[in-house]
Amino acid sequence: MVARARSSGAVAVICIGESLLAAELSAALATRHSGFLFWTAGIHPHDAAPFDPERDLPVVRDHVRRGAVAVGECGLDYHYDNAPRSSQRAAFSAQLVLAGELGVPAVVHSRDAEPDTMALLEETSRTGTRGVMHCFTGSHALARAALDAGWYISFSGIVTFRSWTDEALLRLVPDERLLAESDAPYLAPVPNRGRRNEPAWVPRTVDRLAAARGVSAALLGEHVRANAAALFGLAGRAAGRY
Repeated sequence: MVARARSSGAVAVICIGESLLAAELSAALATRHSGFLFWTAGIHPHDAAPFDPERDLPVVRDHVRRGAVAVGECGLDYHYDNAPRSSQRAAFSAQLVLAGELGVPAVVHSRDAEPDTMALLEETSRTGTRGVMHCFTGSHALARAALDAGWYISFSGIVTFRSWTDEALLRLVPDERLLAESDAPYLAPVPNRGRRNEPAWVPRTVDRLAAARGVSAALLGEHVRANAAALFGLAGRAAGRY
C-alpha cells in the first residue's frame, strides 16, 4: 500500500490515530516508514463515553512530543450517538484546547452536529487552535465558520459519487485552504467505490475537485500538497519535496 501511494505521486501519508490504540499502531508504522508516513493521536466521538482528561490527555500530549502531527480525529457525531452528547462535547473541547496549547492542528469529524461544532470552533479559535474539517460533507455555513476561524476543509472520495450534487461547496473553499484525503479504508472514490480504500486513489478525488473548480488536476494537486505541508508542519520533516 505504501509503495502504491508513492507510485501515485504521494510525498507523505498521514495515518489517523482516532483512538489511543490506533495512535500507537500508527506511530509504529510511522517509525517503519520514517519521512513518508506520519501520525495523529486523539479520541473519536464514538469513543468519548469513557474519556478521562486526566488519563487520556497526557497520552495524546506524549504522542505529540514524540512526533504526532495533529490531535484527533476528534469531534462530534450526533448521527450514531455512540457516546452521550455531553461526553462528546467534553472530549472534543478538551482536545481542541490541547491542540492549541501544543501548537498542532486538530483533525475534526462532525456529523449532524453543526451548531455545537460551530460553537466550539468559535470558542477555541480565540485561543489560536487551528485544524481541518475532515471528510467534509457539511453545510456552506459550517464551511464558512471553519474558514473564518482559519481552518482548512478536506474532501474525500464522496465527492466522486453520483449522489454528490453540491458543486458550489467544492468551489467555496479557497485554494490555500483546500485539502483532499482518502479516509481509508472507507469511501473509495469512483471507479473503485465498494473496495477497501487506500491513499493511492486520492488523485481520483483531486481530479474531481479540479473539474468542479475549472483548473488542472496538476495545479490543484500542488495546492493540496502545499496546504498539507503547511497545516501539518511537514516541510523539513518529510522526505518528499514541497
